[in-house]
Amino acid sequence: MNHTAEVFQPLQDDDPRAVGGYRLAARLGAGGMGRVYLSHTQGGRPVALKVVRPELADDPVFRRRLGREVEAARRVKGAYTAELIDAGPDGVPPWLATLYVPGPSLSDAVARGGPLPVPAVLWLMAGVAEALQAIHGAGIVHRDLKPSNVLLASDGPRVIDFGIAVAADSTAHTATGTAIGTPQYMAPEQASAGDVTAATDVFSLGQTAAFAALGRPLYGDGPAVGVLYRIVHSEPDLSGLPERLRELIARCLAAEPGDRITPAEVVEWCRRELGRDAEAGAGPAVWREIAGPEVTVPPPVPVPSQGSAAVHTRQWTAPRPVAHPGRPATAQWPGPAQWPGTAPWPAGPYGTTAPQRPDGPEERKRRRRRAALITVAAVAAGGLVLTAAWTVLDAAWDGVRDRTRDTAASASGTPGTGTGSGTEAGRSSAAGETGSGSAGAGATAPETAASAGRGAADDGPATGPTAPVAHAYGPQMLDGKNSLSISTGTTRGDRKGDIRFACAQASCALESDTSVFSVLLGEPGATYEDCRLRFADASGTDGHRLPLAIASAGTEICVKRRDGDIVLLVLQVKSTAMPDIGFVTADMTVWRAD
Repeated sequence: MNHTAEVFQPLQDDDPRAVGGYRLAARLGAGGMGRVYLSHTQGGRPVALKVVRPELADDPVFRRRLGREVEAARRVKGAYTAELIDAGPDGVPPWLATLYVPGPSLSDAVARGGPLPVPAVLWLMAGVAEALQAIHGAGIVHRDLKPSNVLLASDGPRVIDFGIAVAADSTAHTATGTAIGTPQYMAPEQASAGDVTAATDVFSLGQTAAFAALGRPLYGDGPAVGVLYRIVHSEPDLSGLPERLRELIARCLAAEPGDRITPAEVVEWCRRELGRDAEAGAGPAVWREIAGPEVTVPPPVPVPSQGSAAVHTRQWTAPRPVAHPGRPATAQWPGPAQWPGTAPWPAGPYGTTAPQRPDGPEERKRRRRRAALITVAAVAAGGLVLTAAWTVLDAAWDGVRDRTRDTAASASGTPGTGTGSGTEAGRSSAAGETGSGSAGAGATAPETAASAGRGAADDGPATGPTAPVAHAYGPQMLDGKNSLSISTGTTRGDRKGDIRFACAQASCALESDTSVFSVLLGEPGATYEDCRLRFADASGTDGHRLPLAIASAGTEICVKRRDGDIVLLVLQVKSTAMPDIGFVTADMTVWRAD
């Protein structure tokens, strides 16, 4: 993907127009951590601005870790890294800006042109290894080095996304169901929840290089549990690699971290293999051929002219995802941001003009409500005395109520009888039931007031109670000997915790004496509201025992404890083929009732 129209996508209605003082020109992509946009510095230099997903930003632990990692990432100045130039870790939501690299990712380049030739793989390994030297020198372990995090510029590779993976590794990625680290490119110690060190990135470098040479992941595709099992328990099959690359990649893929080659040794190895080409600096010619022609970067979004009315922008605040009743396990990116001010936004690079103020249903309701209030004021100013006004209003409310009930009765086939209070009529109007027919002139103002009441009701919250603070915990492993405590978010060495893993013959399940389970089906990204709605109806509960035959890696499971705590489990690894030594690992987010 290196065509301008494919790389730079127009902003959508749910995209902000500015973040942290940066005006956004186009959308570059999206991933588990958030969306990436094209913007520019004040001097016009293009930057890639990553906006962290609201679900992650809600976790205070994530914010603290992100702040620390951003400070460390600022010190990374390697020639083969995309330098972090600005960040707002305390923003709402957090964001990071790195220099924009005009070139495809390694994954896109291989998908488009097939495996890379041996010299290109050697240049790739040398460049990425040099980038790792700079990253590790700043005290950072990347943890998610993979082909899509290596961009191919015309003068060499660039490693991106360092300094953010570690912040989410054991915290808020649980809330979205997105594990940090891609199974095909994990090291054995990472796959088995062991210590992650600089040597972990070297293993991922070997896998990334093997992908570049083979055109496919070295450990294959398929379910994550199968890939991770092969990484941990089997030797890699290097027979398909070109002979010149086998020994070097094998040194990167040593099972023991201490036996792996260092990034500095990788650079020296590649220089020896490249020989005169390395001395002559032939790398750029290789990269230009692989990366293809550079795309035309859209220009900066113009600032409104001084002669127009001033535009007062505020920092973008992303609303929380909205859960839809009856539609399990779905999450949405926040809706359109609200932008105050009077001057229209200038035309963007695609000829589209972003509206000054959204013209959606909520805005139309507000306009109807303002019109209703103005109409009522005009009637009062026309000479109506207070007592007469209330008489007319009461009569109108009765008329609205009666017509509403007649309409509802007509729809249901039963006659409407009886009278009710104005409050009941207001609730009927807010629920969307309106009378039919035309009203006399004397009912104009009260009916408009009733319309205003509908608008005010519609402006209210559409979802349930505000979600409690999410407490996210790292991967937890459950086997036949331990259990999981919801109170602490950790496993305990006995079977007295809230959640247990148990196998009877060939059937393994999660069990609990204190909680009930409910499996969510559909798209990943479950929220507190999704789980709360499932437990609002007893039919949405799977009981105190959940067979794992229906679950796989990525399955989201809601848990409700009898004290009201709600938990979201996201399965990462399920190993039940051998029940005697079976286990599961899962990320966990807890919303506490108190």
